[in-house]
Amino acid sequence: MPFSPPPLAELLAELQRAFAGLGVRWFLFGAQAAILYGVARLSADVDITVDLGGKSSREVVDALGAAGFELRIADAAGFVDATRVLPFVHRASRIPVDVVLAGPGLEDQFFAGVQERVIGAARVPVVAAEDLVAMKVLAGRPRDVDDVAAILHAHRDDLDLHRIRTTLALLEAALDRRDLLSELDRLLIVARRAGTPPPA
Repeated sequence: MPFSPPPLAELLAELQRAFAGLGVRWFLFGAQAAILYGVARLSADVDITVDLGGKSSREVVDALGAAGFELRIADAAGFVDATRVLPFVHRASRIPVDVVLAGPGLEDQFFAGVQERVIGAARVPVVAAEDLVAMKVLAGRPRDVDDVAAILHAHRDDLDLHRIRTTLALLEAALDRRDLLSELDRLLIVARRAGTPPPA
């Protein structure tokens, strides 16, 4: 019987081919990236960031449409203007895919730090663990907070904490926030306690 790749691997391979055809940079982030970095979580949603370069959002829609994806909304242009997100669904698997259009600034750093992972037949650019932690501290939802604690615990010996702190400091300055670095410190304590053996 011929091998049939899992739906997520097939989806990522189709994204890879579509974006290679367009000649644009992209990376995987969100729940699927967190799982790759050791978070025990069930999620079928796929979140990616795309740097359009000189391409238009219409070209992305057309390329992904030809690759087996369809928009989940009717007014793509209006939605992109309001959110910078193109929400798709993969026709074959019905897995939702949110395509975030990159802007200037920190996302250049995120692209510079991507790490390639082989998933099925696809070579997938994945956001660095340090940048994923910063993104999830900023998002601040309960599941994001849990993901950060799990990544900090799983990678306690190899994360570049200085890089994370620098990114969060830039976000605090840009967004007039004062809580992101303190939240990271709190989650570091949570992660360390998770790795402490119980008393004998």
